[in-house]
Amino acid sequence: MLTRLEVDGFKNLVAFSLDLGPFTCIAGPNSVGKSNIFDAIQFLALLTDHTIMEAALKVRGAHPDTSDIRDLFWTDGTRRQERFKIACEMLVEPQVHDDFGRPAEASSTFLRYEIEIRHLPPSSEAGLLGRLVLQSESLTYVTQGEASRHMRFPHSASQFRAAAVKNTRRSASGFISVRTADDGKREIVVHQDGGSRGQGQTAPADSAPRTIVGTSNTSATPTVLAARREMQAWRLLALEPSAMRRPDRFQTEPRVTVNGGHLAATLYRLALHADQNGRDKADVYAEVANRLCDLVSVRSVKVIPDEVRQLLTLHVTEASGVALPASSLSDGTLRFLALAVIAADPEARGVMCMEEPENGIHPAKIPAMVDTLREIAVDPDAGPGPENPLRQVIVATHSPAFVQLQNPNDLVFALEASIRLENGAPASILRCQPLTDTWRATQPAKSVGLGTILSYLTAPPGAQLKLPSMQDLVA
Repeated sequence: MLTRLEVDGFKNLVAFSLDLGPFTCIAGPNSVGKSNIFDAIQFLALLTDHTIMEAALKVRGAHPDTSDIRDLFWTDGTRRQERFKIACEMLVEPQVHDDFGRPAEASSTFLRYEIEIRHLPPSSEAGLLGRLVLQSESLTYVTQGEASRHMRFPHSASQFRAAAVKNTRRSASGFISVRTADDGKREIVVHQDGGSRGQGQTAPADSAPRTIVGTSNTSATPTVLAARREMQAWRLLALEPSAMRRPDRFQTEPRVTVNGGHLAATLYRLALHADQNGRDKADVYAEVANRLCDLVSVRSVKVIPDEVRQLLTLHVTEASGVALPASSLSDGTLRFLALAVIAADPEARGVMCMEEPENGIHPAKIPAMVDTLREIAVDPDAGPGPENPLRQVIVATHSPAFVQLQNPNDLVFALEASIRLENGAPASILRCQPLTDTWRATQPAKSVGLGTILSYLTAPPGAQLKLPSMQDLVA
């Protein structure tokens, strides 16, 4: 779970910071740069399984053959920065497994990760577009005493924070640090969880194709591994109807993918797991069906296995009694169904980013979508666990209807801000500002009042239909 994101020099994020809670809604007009926040999060996630160059070329699903790594660096239109920094603070699961299935336990669960990437200009060695170099990388911890200052969103100190924040680390060196070697070159140092006073394992930064977090795959460094597992679970959900309509084979990995695929396999796993633990698997189907009823009137949801073809097909029975396979459901119903399955799955963890979740949903049903997204997120007033998975939802929208349904504490507004360059010329960057009198609004000058968001709360000029005012209703 991300509690804070800091970015400098990545796309139009310059000296950018954002504190995050279990559920965050980022609202703002099109083309202001809301997606760049998700791109920064996705870049960190991609680094856990790819080289630095591969991660840069895959941001936002770009094709490696047509992507340009220079697009990741902020430019004022005339000059492009040569480096960017991304830092995040996160809560991680204490118990993890390495790539060999061996269990490991992190010595700290509240971590701060920082990375700096530099672009080498084109040359015979760096190639036509240049290449990316790991300038620095660090992983440190937040102590239990400091946790209240870093975990700023409203939460229960005795229930949530006490359970989520663990720390037995005593060394000041953290888990990953950077230093300058005798030859003047930078080295990344990996320190053992036990806090030994040795020099630690070192690796040259300039020639490293991957980050240290991205290469941690054994239980020898459990906290670094826990950070990797957490970042691997950060996903940008882009639910595609074609993926959600397909049946699954018996051997399919039963996890909902970023495009919404494998709904049938995931729901079937949940039903089998309930059956094996003494629960009626019909209860799992009923839970998903009840949630879907908030959108459309249905009698039941069920996965039907085909033993001959070894296929799993998800069926929804409408109130009229007509049973429809997933392939016959509307786009909006499928999107809502995917979120309902994720909400029911305790193994669905990590950060889930979603752009314009209201797409395909009738305006009258948007409240049901908002409620479902909130229910997916961890409850900060209870301890995280199987009944309250440590997962987070961050959405971006420009929909007035979606914005009006938000709790002010969950809402930030993405706005263009103007800065002056060294030559005095103006340039635009992104800023996220909270509503006045909410937990993020520590500085009144950096918060927004209702006047700033009036366009989200009133009918647009020239609207043919308008909701009656309270005075009209009384009259």
